[in-house]
Amino acid sequence: MQTKELRLALVCYGGVSLAVYMHGLTKEVWKLARASMRRHSPAGLPPARDSEIVYQALLDSLPNLDLRVMCDIVAGASAGGINGVLLARALVEGHDLDAIRSLWLDGADSDVLLDKAAASRPLSKLWAIPLVWWVRRRGLEDEDKAEVAAHGEVKRKLSRFMRSRWFKPPFSGAAFSGLLADAFAAMEKGERTPPLVPRLHPFDLFVTVTDYHGAPQRLRLNTPEEVTEPEHRLVIGFACPGDGAERHLGPTPDLVFAARATASFPGAFPPARISEIDTLLASRGEDWPERQAFIDRVLPGRAHPESVDLIDGAVLDNRPFGPALAALGKRPAHREVDRRFVYLDPKPGMHDDGAVTGQPPGFFGTILRSLADIPRQQPIRDSLGTIEAISMRSRRLRHIVIGMMPQVDIAIDAAIGMRLLLFSPSLERLAGWRSRMNSEAAKATGFAYGAYGRLKFALVTERLAERIATLGGQDVAAVRVSLWRHLNASGTNKPESALGKTGAASPYVLFLRNFDVDFRIRRLRFLIRRVNMELTGADEATAAALGKVKAGLYTILGPHLLCWPSGSVPAAGNAIADPASALAAVASALDLKGLDARSDQALVDLLASGLPRRLRRDLVAAYLGFPFFDIAILPLIADGNIDELDEIKVDRISPEDCSALTSAGGQRLKGALFNAFGAFFSRAYREHDYLWGRLHGAERLIDLVVSSLPAKARPDAATLGEIRRAAFRAIVAAERAHLVDIPDTIAALDAALAE
Repeated sequence: MQTKELRLALVCYGGVSLAVYMHGLTKEVWKLARASMRRHSPAGLPPARDSEIVYQALLDSLPNLDLRVMCDIVAGASAGGINGVLLARALVEGHDLDAIRSLWLDGADSDVLLDKAAASRPLSKLWAIPLVWWVRRRGLEDEDKAEVAAHGEVKRKLSRFMRSRWFKPPFSGAAFSGLLADAFAAMEKGERTPPLVPRLHPFDLFVTVTDYHGAPQRLRLNTPEEVTEPEHRLVIGFACPGDGAERHLGPTPDLVFAARATASFPGAFPPARISEIDTLLASRGEDWPERQAFIDRVLPGRAHPESVDLIDGAVLDNRPFGPALAALGKRPAHREVDRRFVYLDPKPGMHDDGAVTGQPPGFFGTILRSLADIPRQQPIRDSLGTIEAISMRSRRLRHIVIGMMPQVDIAIDAAIGMRLLLFSPSLERLAGWRSRMNSEAAKATGFAYGAYGRLKFALVTERLAERIATLGGQDVAAVRVSLWRHLNASGTNKPESALGKTGAASPYVLFLRNFDVDFRIRRLRFLIRRVNMELTGADEATAAALGKVKAGLYTILGPHLLCWPSGSVPAAGNAIADPASALAAVASALDLKGLDARSDQALVDLLASGLPRRLRRDLVAAYLGFPFFDIAILPLIADGNIDELDEIKVDRISPEDCSALTSAGGQRLKGALFNAFGAFFSRAYREHDYLWGRLHGAERLIDLVVSSLPAKARPDAATLGEIRRAAFRAIVAAERAHLVDIPDTIAALDAALAE
């Protein structure tokens, strides 16, 4: 059976009260990840529930394919940031998202969030009543007016909201922080499962916030030499490195503050401050031992970090693709990967009605829209352009590789000839052939090899400096200078020495043999891609043999991704003064010679496992000929962190993308009312949006899973429709008892699903 990973990088947009809808979406991501985890975990886990059962059945039904689904990157802003933080905690630590249903249905209410000091009695602000009437009758869209007229709860809560104190935020930051802390506590007390992201795989969470005053940043110019400007953009990040340690995203107070800060909607909530979390913890008798470390990481160099004011992340970055893209570098790939960027947009295609009517914007409308709406609604064209550039580069590099293959085959035939076809690889033959082809590549590429050699040497040295500085707790810049000085003085940085008679024993070659892990990784991934090429159009028997080879190659690749030492290397602590000893200690800890021996033996065994002779010859040729390809490709990818031949696909989840249940509604979300504050004023609105979030999430995630399958393995339209309906029925059945204020919506769904 072939194995494949569908990896999701989730980007969660802001949307004020549409956070309730986004909770439904993120819950389905969590359910899908749980279903995938269950298929490879020991027995004894809590029972699967509702849509999770459907997802597991879908994954179990795939013919000859073990598809694993994993969300390993989450980035969010504002309402999306809150949901991103909660989802990330559940993914990394196996916590229970079902346990926080009440956070959204009960807690996301204007009366709960309203600052009690800001609230007023019905007659305490008679002067505000006309303004409330104007908002209700004239200042709203027609749909908003209809909802006010139809729902007494909305009328009452909107009135209280409007009569709260003026010129100060009506909602309480302390109450908001308390709700978030309660949510994390409820998740921790709920059902626990193993982590949904493996311990050996990195995970990254990012939320954007806006520093109201800005942090001073020094910029280097030509003239003047230096200027200082305030930086208002801030990203709060949490990471699990994938080092096999116990999964822990971060202390709960850190996460509460990040969620509180990213959603400090200007005018509705006061800015977030560290002191607010201090007060909350003191009132509950709880400690924050990691407080100073968190401040040093998130607000470095601040003289008074407790007074730093942070507001909504969507002010400057409502669509945080950038941090998510930056996290893609050096993601391990133990099997074939289908990488998706999935963005959650609860209110897509927002339009200004004035553009349709031709009416010029008014005074206040121009100010408010330019300060708030337009920056938050800016399309993601730039982010999509970045992703498309990555994919375009991948296609271009594949074009180069395919074009080079005939010439490389000619070079291999000239150097090794029929022996490659007639003899099975052995350890001695593989080592001899590999050494010969390395020399042939260096000679055949002429001047290009000198540039390539120096580039590769520089990349390895830079990586070493970073690793040694981390292992020894020293400044990376100082370690880098010391390493370069030592290597240049010892004559190691001379790639041309590899071309001499004693080239295999030259300092340059020995340096690469000791430290160039990345070359080995690139070579194995190149061989895996060659297997993928051979799989295209292969018959069943050949495909089965190639599938076994592919799985074996990922097994060989795994140790290379984890071989850098992570524990103590004492000599690294003195790398600035004694770089030679530090290099020797790291080389011993890496032990690439031993890793090469084990990898060679595994590769020889794999290629001798029943492959047709011609196919075996092609794979060995791809392995031996890789230096030719690397000389051509490395200069083109050296400035990027993303695997050079992998494309990235982008998918959206929004109400506009879901059509399976149009007869029951769902395209118009209640949270979009009152300029996206609607769900704060009615539990029925929250129930409506939460349920449709789950239904839309299920529909689109099933589509994503199916789109990741080979074309011949995808279900037909009728089968796909039945899979969706099974998920919808399971969700409605699970939520029916909790959603008591929307009987008409439940009835419409029952009718649609009975057809």
